Amino acid sequence: MADDPLVALAARLGERCLALEVQIATVESCTGGLIGHAITEIPGSSRYYLGGFVTYSDQTKQSMVGVPAEILEAHGAVSAQTAVAMAAGGRERTKAQIGLSVTGIAGPDGGSPAKPVGLTYVAVVDAAGSEVRRFIWTGSREENKRASAAAALQLALERMAAPAVRS
Repeated sequence: MADDPLVALAARLGERCLALEVQIATVESCTGGLIGHAITEIPGSSRYYLGGFVTYSDQTKQSMVGVPAEILEAHGAVSAQTAVAMAAGGRERTKAQIGLSVTGIAGPDGGSPAKPVGLTYVAVVDAAGSEVRRFIWTGSREENKRASAAAALQLALERMAAPAVRS
């Protein structure tokens, strides 16, 4: 897996976490733990990775990381609001400085005209606030999952360039 682009992104994330002396937690839905897997491919990742949650159903989003039912009812599981609530809940539950989440529709089915297959939101929550990004992937299920994981890792890397992350 040394030549896996996801593992390479995860290695960069680990270097950044160590340099900033921060810890990260993940909350994943459509990626099913792929982000956590990539992070834990790096030896020594336990120094900065506190763990992750795979919250595939609405019920586990609520019970494991505290996503409010009102957010799920008003916006759905695949929404910017849910992604932010997932990241915030993971951060709070683990006491990490950074919470990273992903929620989406990997495909090949499950989409609708309003929320097509490939629609994905990634979010990061830190001491400075939150940032969320929206994507629509057009690949296979595996390609969509990998693209979502990469987008989440990239967002975390970019967000960690901000000095307020340490708090």
